[in-house]
Amino acid sequence: MGANDIDPNNGTTPRFVSRGFTGRARRPPSARLPPGQYDVGTGFPVLSAGPTPNTHLSSWDFTVQGLVDRVRHYSWAEFRALPREPVQVDIHCVTSWSKFDTRWEGVSVDTLLADVESEAEYALAFSDGGYTTNLPLADLTGGRAWIVDTYDGAPLRPEHGGPARLLVPHLYFWKSAKWVRGLVLGEVEELGFWERFGYHRYGDPWRQQRYAGD
Repeated sequence: MGANDIDPNNGTTPRFVSRGFTGRARRPPSARLPPGQYDVGTGFPVLSAGPTPNTHLSSWDFTVQGLVDRVRHYSWAEFRALPREPVQVDIHCVTSWSKFDTRWEGVSVDTLLADVESEAEYALAFSDGGYTTNLPLADLTGGRAWIVDTYDGAPLRPEHGGPARLLVPHLYFWKSAKWVRGLVLGEVEELGFWERFGYHRYGDPWRQQRYAGD
């Protein structure tokens, strides 16, 4: 499952889906595949819990708030002016597909937090549409996470989380929140949308942490 995505096998979760995935032939296993995953090849499945937001860039912003010395607020122009990085990573969805060598570009979370003073240990990413997901702050720093706004050399399409999404490739893809608008830093972990529905609070694909208790 990707960020903000629906689990079609869980009847307790929302049932509306945008751009359903019809499936592709599975490729042979690879040493780069976590347990229980398959290589989706050129496909890029999209299953979203709710309609795709349509946020105009003139009204887009990104905020770092919560347990911070002062709130940081970036307009789209200010965000785009920050130092940028190309990122090539494998991604792994909780619904078992993986995609190798995906190419993105954006701003490292390290850059966004460079001058932030905080005693926080956790972050809650929030998005247009009300989606949230929780992460340890350590998993967003040290060159491990980005706010990306391009994919494969082009502006990030709305169905894949554009204009910007969080990218945390070492965790299951639902942690890489689509349509991201900010981070709330805190001392106490607050569960996000899918985590409250029983998904694992951390989501390591190599340990198959799909559901609470895994």
